[in-house]
Amino acid sequence: MSDTAKIVIGGAAHDLPIVVGTEGDRAVDITKLRVTTGHVTLDEGYANTGSCRSAITFVDGEKGILRYRGIPIEQLAMNSTFVETCWLLIYGRLPTQEQLKTWSGLFTRYEMIHEGLYKHFDGFPPTGHPMAILSAMINAGSCYEPDMMEMESDTTFQVAAARLISKIRTIAAASYKASIGQPIVYPKPHLDYCSNFLHMMFSLPYRDYEPDPDSVAALQMILILHADHEQNCSSSTVRMVASSGANMFASCAAGVCALWGRLHGGANAAVVEMLQQLHDQRVDLKEYVTLVKGKESPVRLMGFGHRVYKQYDPRATILKEVADRLLGRLKRPDPLLEIAKRLEDVALNDPYFIERRLYPNVDFYSGVILRAMGIPVNMFTVMFAMGRMPGWIANWKEVHNGAIALYRPRQVYVGEPERRYVPIHERSAAGESGRESGR
Repeated sequence: MSDTAKIVIGGAAHDLPIVVGTEGDRAVDITKLRVTTGHVTLDEGYANTGSCRSAITFVDGEKGILRYRGIPIEQLAMNSTFVETCWLLIYGRLPTQEQLKTWSGLFTRYEMIHEGLYKHFDGFPPTGHPMAILSAMINAGSCYEPDMMEMESDTTFQVAAARLISKIRTIAAASYKASIGQPIVYPKPHLDYCSNFLHMMFSLPYRDYEPDPDSVAALQMILILHADHEQNCSSSTVRMVASSGANMFASCAAGVCALWGRLHGGANAAVVEMLQQLHDQRVDLKEYVTLVKGKESPVRLMGFGHRVYKQYDPRATILKEVADRLLGRLKRPDPLLEIAKRLEDVALNDPYFIERRLYPNVDFYSGVILRAMGIPVNMFTVMFAMGRMPGWIANWKEVHNGAIALYRPRQVYVGEPERRYVPIHERSAAGESGRESGR
């Protein structure tokens, strides 16, 4: 097979290199296309554009494969912990016992946030969305970590990474407490990562919350499964910001903002809202699926289909089992889970979904699990951000350690051609001002 691709523009042929990844994925290298031809490619939404070479996560949507640093997600979900997975993503290898002990110790050491930061929570209204607070507090937190800004050594970076992953749970839980008018709860050093978060979420000054082992295990699974997912919207945003030379805190705060969008991190909340509506209105699921298939119908089946996966999302397979196990052990039947399973069965036996290869994605069951743990819907995306933080840091590190080139996409301009500026007294009242004077 040829190692070049040929493009013909205006009768002139140009050879472009073919880049092959370790798993056989192939890309046409157009790095010098504009210099040699005067043309750029147009790929709105970047669906067919490889924006970087990355060694962090591999996704094969056609086969339903997800691997972190080469390790299948199924193996990590069964054997690893979130703290260990963080190390794997950031450093590219599984830690030794000593490395994991030191790494975990850093999480405990830096779980507190500066007392001055707690005062910032008073500045947010009770209606403030936790994602807005989370992004602002990560940026504000960097002001209290001036020694972490330069990342001059590997040790400095490791401490900064551990601080950010550890503190995000403290900030997240505090933002929830502030939003419901309850006292902010401090972390406890003897608790593990997930237990500590649940403690800070649900404890009260007069009553400590005792984390249920099944809820802790389910939360750990959710965080592992959300830890990275190739060049998604928020990870690409982190890389874009990092390419400017921005520090890790600022870059990851930008990732939080990108994740906030309903088409990215907000999807699992939309699934729960859909299931709740189906339950409350006693909707016939076959009729609902029929409505979804209508060409002009505004009705959507949330949690089905994925931009990348054309097979069953491997994360959804794991979370379906987690949902069954968690709710079974808690002996807390959830009608929304039953609706979700019946809805999946109806859809996956419908030719419309089979032909289009639309399967449940990670969001279809994650919201049901979070709901069972008592996590409110407006905190769902925050949970996603907690899980995705190590992936963002790994991407930031990859950009920072490489030859940093400022990300700067091109565009195809489709606006007005050159025209003269029209003085205001010459402009008509019939809409000429916008057309004549520029935008």
